[in-house]
Amino acid sequence: MRTSVVYGSREPNRAAVILEALQAAGMTVTVAQKAKEVQGLLAHRGCDLLIIGQKLVDEDGVDLVKQLRAKGPARQMPIVALVEHADQPAASSTPSKHAYALFGRSGPASSPNQSSAKDRVSQRLAFFQAGADECLSLNWDAAECLARIKAVLRRTQVNASEEIINMGEIELNLTSYTLHISKKRVPLTSKELDLLYVFLSSSNRVLSRPYLIERVWGYNYFGSPRTVDVHVRRLREKLGVAAKYITTIPCVGYKLVPPGAEMRR
Repeated sequence: MRTSVVYGSREPNRAAVILEALQAAGMTVTVAQKAKEVQGLLAHRGCDLLIIGQKLVDEDGVDLVKQLRAKGPARQMPIVALVEHADQPAASSTPSKHAYALFGRSGPASSPNQSSAKDRVSQRLAFFQAGADECLSLNWDAAECLARIKAVLRRTQVNASEEIINMGEIELNLTSYTLHISKKRVPLTSKELDLLYVFLSSSNRVLSRPYLIERVWGYNYFGSPRTVDVHVRRLREKLGVAAKYITTIPCVGYKLVPPGAEMRR
């Protein structure tokens, strides 16, 4: 089975050599230039490896990795960051700032090359802190990049156990972030999957609209609380026979009642 790769970047052509190396190694590569496109691909089709560039058309790469690691289909998916190329700074014989401090003097100003190197290191560190498994550079040898990517796949995919939530006709796979109703695959958007996960992990609890917004859309969401109603309606339509488990609590929100449990308000 071919390894599927999604590459998200504002300028995917700049990584053409690396992407060609992946394809030559038997991997399929799908390119997306917007974060929304990446999220849509992960929600509806998934992939084995996600590569994120420094910038996308509508999102910063680091911010996108943070979002994907917080929730959604890429929480456990291997993610490789790809930053802009920059030459490694040459070794310098300039005395360190500490040496200057010993004599009560400030050191010389950083050269443009040193500043560029620091920016690149900071960007790579930011990706690692956001949750990336590896961070490559566009000016690295393609063979080395391919070897590092294969190493990431070996580390993250060996004996990976699936995490599945079952309830009645519902089977939600948290590893692949896919839903099956009565053994039939049901495509959902990322927000619908997140919403269903909150319901399943909080069964027999009344969940207010503000609580659901905080869990699914985040603290920074300033839209209408009725957004929850729209998404619950769409989720119910897709759940089919399993929609009966999600009950509306008037003036408050919603409650998921598992099969066999009594409805108590």
